[in-house]
Amino acid sequence: MWKPPERIRHLSSRGLTPSRDQAQQSLLFSPLCHGPLTLHHRTWVPAMVPWRSNEEGELTDEVLEWYARFAQGRPGAIVVEATGIRDIPSGPLLRIGDDRYVDGLSRLSRAVHTASGGHTRLFIQLIDFLRIRRRPEPRVFFERHLALTPALLARAGLEQLPEAQARQALFAAGPENWRIWLGAADWESLQFGARERVNDLHLPHIRQLPAELPGLFAAAGKRAKDAGFDGVELHYAHAYTMASFLSATNTRDDGYGGSREERARLPLEVYAAVRAATGKDFVVGCRYLAEECIAGGSSLDDSLWFGRAFARAGMDFLSLSRGGKFDDAKQPAIGQAAYPYTGQSGYECMPQQWSDHLGPFGRNRAATRSIRQAIRSDGLSTPIVCTGGIHNFAMAEAMLAEGCCDLVGTARQSLADPDWALKTWLGRAEEVRTCEYTNYCEGLDQKHKQVTCQLWDRKDLNEPGLRLSRDGRRRLVAPRWKPEEELQFELQSNPQSNLQSNLQPDLRPRLPSSAPVATPTSSPALS
Repeated sequence: MWKPPERIRHLSSRGLTPSRDQAQQSLLFSPLCHGPLTLHHRTWVPAMVPWRSNEEGELTDEVLEWYARFAQGRPGAIVVEATGIRDIPSGPLLRIGDDRYVDGLSRLSRAVHTASGGHTRLFIQLIDFLRIRRRPEPRVFFERHLALTPALLARAGLEQLPEAQARQALFAAGPENWRIWLGAADWESLQFGARERVNDLHLPHIRQLPAELPGLFAAAGKRAKDAGFDGVELHYAHAYTMASFLSATNTRDDGYGGSREERARLPLEVYAAVRAATGKDFVVGCRYLAEECIAGGSSLDDSLWFGRAFARAGMDFLSLSRGGKFDDAKQPAIGQAAYPYTGQSGYECMPQQWSDHLGPFGRNRAATRSIRQAIRSDGLSTPIVCTGGIHNFAMAEAMLAEGCCDLVGTARQSLADPDWALKTWLGRAEEVRTCEYTNYCEGLDQKHKQVTCQLWDRKDLNEPGLRLSRDGRRRLVAPRWKPEEELQFELQSNPQSNLQSNLQPDLRPRLPSSAPVATPTSSPALS
């Protein structure tokens, strides 16, 4: 991964550990009600790919246990990993591109709702992605993959040779000549692996994306609803298809690229199709980038415009991320595919403890606040999720109090301790296992290994019935936290009625009854 030149070490901490009364009177643990989006409190577990499905994209026991373990910590919401809307091979990633996946996903939704005692809302992230190939061996590239165009053969002076001899001569010419003779696309395919882009309008299936994707996303959304999910998150972020349409690098000339209006056209059409397929009582939101963090990419001004457009269209929430692009990814090893979190934009998405003067904690905070303010200036109350290095109660509470966001997303902190919100709510924050931001988990993700946390994955490996990683060295879920018996009794007593009463904003007078989604400007827990 790209490393900032300053190399300043930033250590995470538990911060303020509130008493039980302070926590339960805090903004973080206040309910949120906005249309169909009703949450017990404002903690949010963003989508993380754990590499626990199989080659068919099916629900496995490992996937089920992963999400049930998060649910035991009773967050306000969990977003299931990026799940493919097409029924095509995509490695051990979940799919929702065919009706046959509904039964398995139904098991997942039931498991999460049961494990959380009905306290946690479950959404699934819907993704489309274009083809990317592994970096090839040079000999294989020249023998099999390179298209011998007349222009290429002319540049190399090989027009008269038979194809097999021309390919052999090109390979033998070596890297210095390859850089001169190959076109930009072929050179990138050799150095990084071939990658499709939304600008590749010479490819029929790329040109047809605007006609095809709304229906695919809509069908996936309908399957999610049928499977018992509470909503969907449309994946419009990072290095994938929908984010590429939003990007300033999108130069399509068919009405779906160039200006902001045209770049947002397909994302808005996809949203409209999903909304029509699922109905107004089903949560539909999206995750998109506050900043792309690449040369020539979308800026904060673009994201302000997109956020206002998405809010006006009626999305039920907007979750903000940043960076994570292929455009500046490091060159992969031969036989590996490019990974969009290895460049500077990837660092912005997943910064670690060795950072610059800005540090890894809350790098998306200012941009998210600006987007929320722009949406509020339009008179809209769309809930905003901020993510990025948030790891303790005080940080989350301050972000809510200052109007940065309405919901606090904690991915790596939730991986480090799935019970962190529950412990804090019970006045047990001193027991929270705090993420150290070494990015051990990101290293596993890059290698497509089952993702775990180094703070717990070697503990109690002899626990009966424990499921281990494929190499047998790591546990796959965090050890179960066991609060005192009386706390267990309190948590388990009548959870559904407790949840419903907590979702009535007029029963919580410190929340403005006229705008229950709005965040107050002061926090009793921090005063």
